[in-house]
Amino acid sequence: MKRLNLVPGAVSLALALLCGGPDAFAQERAPEIATGYAEKQGAVAHKYMVAAANPLATDAGYQMLKQGGSAIDAAIATQLVLTLVEPQSSGIGGGAFLLLFDGNKVHSYDGRETAPMAATEALFLDKDGKPMSREQGIVGGRSTGAPGVLRMLELAHKRHGKLAWATLFGPAIRLAEEGFAVSPRLNALLKYDQRRLPRDPVAAAYFYDADGAPRPVGYVLKNPELARTLREIASKGADAFYTGRIARDIAAKVANHPTNPGLLTARDIADYRAKERDPVCADYRQWKVCGMPPPSSGGIAIAQMLGILEHTPIGAHAPVGGALDAEAIHLFSEAGRLAYADRNRYVADTDFVPLPGNGIASMLDKRYLTQRATLIGAQSMGSAQAGTPPGMQVAWGTDTALDRPSTSHLVAVDQYGNGLSMTTSVEDAFGSRQMVDGFMLNNQLTDFSFDARDDNGPIANRVQPGKRPRSAMSPTLVFDKATGKLVLATGSPGGSAIINYVAKVLVGTLDWHLDVQQAISLPNFGSRNGPTELEAGRVSPAVIAQLKAKGHVVREFEQNSGLQGIQRQQRNGRDVWFGGADPRREGIVKGD
Repeated sequence: MKRLNLVPGAVSLALALLCGGPDAFAQERAPEIATGYAEKQGAVAHKYMVAAANPLATDAGYQMLKQGGSAIDAAIATQLVLTLVEPQSSGIGGGAFLLLFDGNKVHSYDGRETAPMAATEALFLDKDGKPMSREQGIVGGRSTGAPGVLRMLELAHKRHGKLAWATLFGPAIRLAEEGFAVSPRLNALLKYDQRRLPRDPVAAAYFYDADGAPRPVGYVLKNPELARTLREIASKGADAFYTGRIARDIAAKVANHPTNPGLLTARDIADYRAKERDPVCADYRQWKVCGMPPPSSGGIAIAQMLGILEHTPIGAHAPVGGALDAEAIHLFSEAGRLAYADRNRYVADTDFVPLPGNGIASMLDKRYLTQRATLIGAQSMGSAQAGTPPGMQVAWGTDTALDRPSTSHLVAVDQYGNGLSMTTSVEDAFGSRQMVDGFMLNNQLTDFSFDARDDNGPIANRVQPGKRPRSAMSPTLVFDKATGKLVLATGSPGGSAIINYVAKVLVGTLDWHLDVQQAISLPNFGSRNGPTELEAGRVSPAVIAQLKAKGHVVREFEQNSGLQGIQRQQRNGRDVWFGGADPRREGIVKGD
């Protein structure tokens, strides 16, 4: 599949975004900028495979699988290395969502961060009661929630691990002590964040030289503080992070931020619990598609999009040579508008806020989605209104969360029949820009709505003590309904656009019969119930003109997904695994 490169303005747009850009694009200035596009061919394996956003991280997971480890063993080793080599995106100072298939059942693990018990609805309001700016909210201690990723991984490992917990820490400890070469992507992000990240003296000393210049590409960066932290956790378990020195260090860092201190305490961290929840599974044609339940909105929104698209002829509009036609973009974008409208009104942490009617069942009710599909016509609806799921007796306001796209995704399958999809995040690039004990702290609390209520009532995703902010993270597993076999594991970073990125891969593989690498490499497109968003330089002017004739307001910009996927294929009469990685990032696939 060749990349279309049809819009010369794409490079200019990327540079404009880097430099602060026109106001019209201010909301699209992704903290994780695009750093290039390199075509990838995918890879084939017979027993086990892992795909992640950095080659060193992928190799760590591969080494665990090669030693007889399970998919969760691979995921843990991969995440620990990502903490080191991709600190702008994820790490042990953040949170994650994990879907795991054990050969019989799908398990859904929630490692989302929690708000401090001292937090109130006014957390992100200024002294005049108005929502803070993005900068005020994110940078500093105010935005940091109790990290969840290690508690979640420990819980999943106890149930599904094969190798010893300490073994999984070996690759990350070794790289932290011996050093790793700064990648082009990390260097580009350090340049991009040169105004914010060096405000933290610990981060400045680590990521920048004495003159304030970012560590150059190829520089061997060592992190002895992280090595010490990981050794403690390897020997004492996650308790070493949640109940001892590390928790106290995190709380002190948050409380002592010089301009924007936060409320997170060592007790908040000690009290954190990961949760196993029931996954969101829905039928789509001959498949069963499983995703994350709330506080992630991804599973519901993707199931709604697919349930709506099932009543459209999108399958007849497969791309030719990687080029999308206007009708495919139209149908997909309209389905997205409808799903995002419901997401923004209804979905939040269901431990605090109920979904309408009978919960997830009402949101995915077949008759409801059929009715929603009838709203798609020949012309774009522009902006959809939230629907009325059956049995609805509550009304909520509309969310104003930021949903920043600094996140990472990994997928793995093992020789025992397990498969997993995990999305992991510190939220903004380099999180809250606070570094402690060798890792970055998250700013996930800005995924709450800054407003607590509007004219329609209280906002479901408002700040509340102990609550988990809504997420768009969408780790996804797909099964053949007839055989029960796992046929696809996929997911992506990308903030609220994650839902569209993952749905694109599902439509690409399930409706258009592309392999997962081809589907990942397709142009990114869709709507978050606003403009129709197209990846800059990837859609022809003729198609854009056709979309505008259908009433679409089109916005082109760099849509920096980081999709990974593993797909079951038949080759020479036997099942094999075929993996793909996003050409927009540094990730690779590796298997036996």
